[in-house]
Amino acid sequence: MSSTAAFLASFAAILIGAALGTGLRRALPTELLEGGAKEAIRLSAGFLSTLAALVIGLMIASAKNTYDNQNSNIRQLGTNAVLVDEMLTKYGPQAKAARTLLREIIPSATARIWRENAAGKGGDPDFVVSETAERFYRAVEGLNPANAEQTSLKSRIIQITTDMGRTRLLVFTQADDAIPLPFFIVLVFWLAVIFASFSLFAEPGLIVVISTLVFALSVSSALFLIVDLSHPFQGLMQVSNHHLQMVLPKIE
Repeated sequence: MSSTAAFLASFAAILIGAALGTGLRRALPTELLEGGAKEAIRLSAGFLSTLAALVIGLMIASAKNTYDNQNSNIRQLGTNAVLVDEMLTKYGPQAKAARTLLREIIPSATARIWRENAAGKGGDPDFVVSETAERFYRAVEGLNPANAEQTSLKSRIIQITTDMGRTRLLVFTQADDAIPLPFFIVLVFWLAVIFASFSLFAEPGLIVVISTLVFALSVSSALFLIVDLSHPFQGLMQVSNHHLQMVLPKIE
């Protein structure tokens, strides 16, 4: 679910709940909304409000964790790319072909990460390593060390490139660590019930209508931000590709 769809769905559900509460207030006899019944409904609504607040807090923590993990993965890819290039440079002229392939990998990998997530393909189990990446790995494996220093460099290069591959796979598989739809639907239902209970006891008027609209907009905006944050490569708060783009000038 996109952040815009989450906002519209929650906003509409809350307003419908408030409208149902107002309708029930007019339809039910006054005596049914007084005394013990009124107190019981308010206590139940208070409990549900607390539960909804707790769930929203957990959603924020989960979305922020997803965002931070992916942002960390992107930073790690950029850092490792610079380290590999430095080691290939130290290795000598024999590693020139591998360096050239590394320069080709960075822009293509950057475009692919954001493209596959924007298309909703993140998390697809059929992850395919690009041809350029395969050629780069073969070029690294094909290096023939002539001394102990080159042997050590090759070993470290292989280790870091393996880490890069692992991190790249994590970026792909964690791309769909978003909020489950059933979880979101239940939360929106709770919010609709809460606002219905508020409208059930509030005398309809301009202040009540404006307050309901403002509160509904506030809650829906919060859900918009949560869902947007849970999709790190889409929306308003997507992870910046600056950390990968800035690598290119350093390895030229």
